[in-house]
Amino acid sequence: MIIYEYEEVKHQYLKEHIVDIVSLHKYFKLEWKTLKARQYCGILNFNNEDYYILPKIANHNDEQNLSIFIYMLMYAYDVQLSNEQIASCANQKHNILEVFVQMFASGLLNELKKGIYKEYITEQDNLPVLKGKYLINENLKYNFTKNKIYCEYDEFSPNNLLNQFFLFAVKYLQKFVKDKKLLKQCELIFDEVEYKTIDINNLNVHFNRLNSRFKTSFEIAILLIKQLIPLFSQDKKSFAFLFDMNVLFEKFIARIVEEQYDNVEVPKSYISFGGLNLKPDIIVKSKNLIIDCKYKILAENELAKRDDRYQMYLYGNNFENISTTMLLYPKHLDSIDKTVVLGTNNIKVVLKMKSVDLSFCGNYKDYLIEIRKRMEIINGI
Repeated sequence: MIIYEYEEVKHQYLKEHIVDIVSLHKYFKLEWKTLKARQYCGILNFNNEDYYILPKIANHNDEQNLSIFIYMLMYAYDVQLSNEQIASCANQKHNILEVFVQMFASGLLNELKKGIYKEYITEQDNLPVLKGKYLINENLKYNFTKNKIYCEYDEFSPNNLLNQFFLFAVKYLQKFVKDKKLLKQCELIFDEVEYKTIDINNLNVHFNRLNSRFKTSFEIAILLIKQLIPLFSQDKKSFAFLFDMNVLFEKFIARIVEEQYDNVEVPKSYISFGGLNLKPDIIVKSKNLIIDCKYKILAENELAKRDDRYQMYLYGNNFENISTTMLLYPKHLDSIDKTVVLGTNNIKVVLKMKSVDLSFCGNYKDYLIEIRKRMEIINGI
């Protein structure tokens, strides 16, 4: 079943489930007796039945909207799906999560077959022979009457944080997919790794030349776990796999601009100007331009919201060498192309409001070529 962002959920069974599950309330809006989807797109699964929430990009062409959503996810998060996997998602033969998990498991398994990552871990143990460093205090404490030696030594071991995370991930993801074969094969390779529940928000894994080949698998696993919302009820295992279109649109556009233009910065955190903290989406230094992506509907005869205009005015007055600011919207019904000047006298800021049409019928490669052409709207600035 297909639902569109901002539209009413009319399926009664689904509506009842969403109302009953508190963890889903942020993704939907309940107005009196009407339940509407917000700007979160992806998939809801209840009792093994899939419900897609799609962005309104291609004028209610379900298959095309689903394909474009998948293309945006792939590009924004650098996910590599084969043509067969994309087609499997687009025709709903397999849901998005199932395909993404299989891609993750396949990539991880390929790297593990080359050799599991090991690093030196400092261990302490009571041994029959001396190994490494003799620990005097521990021996006095534990071995006063025992014929053993308490030692500290370095072990070249697979039982490190990276592998503990992967073991957690492959076991966790098995709860949400039907085909567990590749995940279980990965799990078997981690037989010498201690299983731990991992808090991904406080995970501090360092990559170096020895483990960098696992970085892509690590990033995809983090993405999957972060976006998954378990909706378990009794013995039935349901889930939501949803993406905020505000974030997806911003990441998608930012990556295109980074590839197309020189000296582009995408700030990861706020930049302080005295007591003022600002964080533009994209700074194109080679064009003296700041871009903020707004996943909102703007009609041809409308101005940007007051708060958005004020935000751009602050950017223009605080960042050095910025001559122009831009609010970029996805095209809805109308193409947007307006310019206004904010402020007066010597503190004026030029604001351009433009839209980019994300709709396109074609394969992933052609889609990216076409969107890059459309993003050449920056060239004239």
